Amino acid sequence: MRTPVSARLGADFTRLWTAAAVSNVGDGVTMAAGPLLVASVTDDPALVAGAVFAQQLPWLLFALISGAYVDRLDRRRVVVAVNLARAVALAALTVTVATDTVTVAVIYVVLFLLGTGETLTDTAMGALLPAVVTPDRLASANARLYASFTIGNQFVAKPLGAWLFVISAAVPFGFDALTFAISAALVAGIRRAPVLQERRRRTSLRAEIAAGVRWLWRHRLLRILALSMGLSNIAFGAAFAVFVLYCRDRLGVSGVGYGFLLTAFAVGGLLGTAVAAKLTRVVGSVAVLRAGLIVEIVTHVSLALTTKPWAAAVVLVVFSIHAMVWGVTVTSTRQRVVPPHLRGRVGSVYALLDLGGAALGSLLGGLFASAWAITTPFWIAAVVMVTITALAWRPLRAAGAV
Repeated sequence: MRTPVSARLGADFTRLWTAAAVSNVGDGVTMAAGPLLVASVTDDPALVAGAVFAQQLPWLLFALISGAYVDRLDRRRVVVAVNLARAVALAALTVTVATDTVTVAVIYVVLFLLGTGETLTDTAMGALLPAVVTPDRLASANARLYASFTIGNQFVAKPLGAWLFVISAAVPFGFDALTFAISAALVAGIRRAPVLQERRRRTSLRAEIAAGVRWLWRHRLLRILALSMGLSNIAFGAAFAVFVLYCRDRLGVSGVGYGFLLTAFAVGGLLGTAVAAKLTRVVGSVAVLRAGLIVEIVTHVSLALTTKPWAAAVVLVVFSIHAMVWGVTVTSTRQRVVPPHLRGRVGSVYALLDLGGAALGSLLGGLFASAWAITTPFWIAAVVMVTITALAWRPLRAAGAV
């Protein structure tokens, strides 16, 4: 009889994976119910949009700082403490909603606290994983974590969050608080990560952040991967910032059609997690990474040219497969290469480039589409990706040695 994947990866990974899966469902429920809650309190579009920004802002403010603290502290304890704190914050929000005392300011504060906690827990979980599984199992472990995010956060949680909100506006936030408490308990059961043999003199926070950035910049492969990801996310953010208008004006689909195309992202992502580890083993990291750059170029050109919803859906599925395979490959490579004492800081730089690139791209995409045509951001993204591919093609050969 075949041994289950989770068993081969070990009991500690099973706890970590289950904790991530549970909290992913809770996060998705809040992501679905949060906008509904804000809209029930205010009709001001700016205030509704501000709620999303309130949860994203901590990544821009604290990503690098969180990475430094993750490298200073016991990562397992960081995840447990922060998840318990997030459970308390959500429990407080639940009480205000249930007692009809909730305000926009209260929602903003809670969302900001949740986002701040996310900068710590996401960074700590990524840094903790290599201490839980062996290097040869990292791709399989990351693929399993990505799959649990796709299923729990994208497929299960969104309709569940809306349904719970209909039952009672307070229920989804109480549900999310419970998932954070469960996640904290599961992570607490993981054995303590090995203590680093080399003890380093504690320096200032700024110096520690600089050391992480400097180490990343000096590592040619990881530098190329980080810059490629950041620039690619600018291109992606610019193209997809106006996706809802693109669907309506270019593809001629209704709101239901728009939802279907968003589902195509999730379907492709799930397929990508299923093949990522095996594909990397069969064709190698170099081929996977190079093929991913080509897929991005083809995606932007295809969406700029097509007016057929079915063609766009196929392109989005293929793009999402690539995005998951690329993510698993890059994350596993980084976890194998980065020294244990720097994993939090280097991971936080990647997170900053990821979110910062997407945010900058979203701003630019709206400006481009307003000034020219709805397809202009896609054409610009294609040109950017051609440039990135030309510059990164040869340096990516180093991925074969990792």
